[in-house]
Amino acid sequence: MRFGIAAALCGVVVLGLSACGEKTYQPERFSAGPNIGFAKAFSADELAGRAPGTEASTKARGMIIDRLEKLGVLPVNGTFEHVFLYGPFVNPETGEEATPNKPGTNVMGVIKGTGESRLVMVVTAHYDHLGVKGDEIYNGMDDNASGVTGLLAVAEYFSENAPQHDVMLVAFDAEEDGFGGARDFITNPPLPLERIAFNLNFDMISRGDNELLWASGAAHWPALKPMIEGVAVDAPVTVKMGFDTGEGREDWTMLSDHMVFFRAGIPHLYLGVEDHADYHKPSDTFDKVNQDWFLRSLDTVVAIAAAADGRLDEIGDMRE
Repeated sequence: MRFGIAAALCGVVVLGLSACGEKTYQPERFSAGPNIGFAKAFSADELAGRAPGTEASTKARGMIIDRLEKLGVLPVNGTFEHVFLYGPFVNPETGEEATPNKPGTNVMGVIKGTGESRLVMVVTAHYDHLGVKGDEIYNGMDDNASGVTGLLAVAEYFSENAPQHDVMLVAFDAEEDGFGGARDFITNPPLPLERIAFNLNFDMISRGDNELLWASGAAHWPALKPMIEGVAVDAPVTVKMGFDTGEGREDWTMLSDHMVFFRAGIPHLYLGVEDHADYHKPSDTFDKVNQDWFLRSLDTVVAIAAAADGRLDEIGDMRE
């Protein structure tokens, strides 16, 4: 607010134009207004940080399902909501696997492909966040309202441009609590795992503070490199490959839901930005997002999804 009302309005996208009269980025593959509006609402205080098992989590799922239904996305095995129990995964006293006792719910939809291939691309993003701690709401705009918005932008694109292969869209619950939803997906898959050729995971794709979007995973699946390089040439943001070797937070292979696909020998690609000052803090809010860059990022992740659909048979050959 220290910049005044006029400056604050310059950051608000309205029908593709900023309040200052400057043109903002016009996406090629999805509609800007509904997706920016979704991201803002999904990270608002009313959703109280979307912690698993809460009323806010139920509201969050309702928002995702409503958007999927409007786009004509089909439910998976007759339902969008897939309930599971998860964690604690290890008994801290004995070190043994503990009986799952926490409720969670994944949201799953599918867009049928036009080809005869039985291979499936699974596009994922976790919708949960850290909830409320004390009197502070952890809104989780970048982590991961942004990724869910990317998931819905992909759904919008493929609903208007039918994919060659089936595309399953999964919003995971309990990522912030031991990857509970992703673990259940692999343990109790809604389709035979051998049909899954590729996982494309979005986690933190809105904060281009250094104007870089990272594609992590090609070090493990080198055949993905030409696809990424091909999209990067004309991408509206700078795409770099990395964060898939090294140690700790320098290697993202085990740091989000794609981890379970990697462990199952399924090729994956994780798209995200680097950690920033608001990561896992109450300050990860919508007002911190450069909406122009976010729209460019969304267009880029949709372009990668489209490219992966076109190469899915080739990608599937990389399966271990």
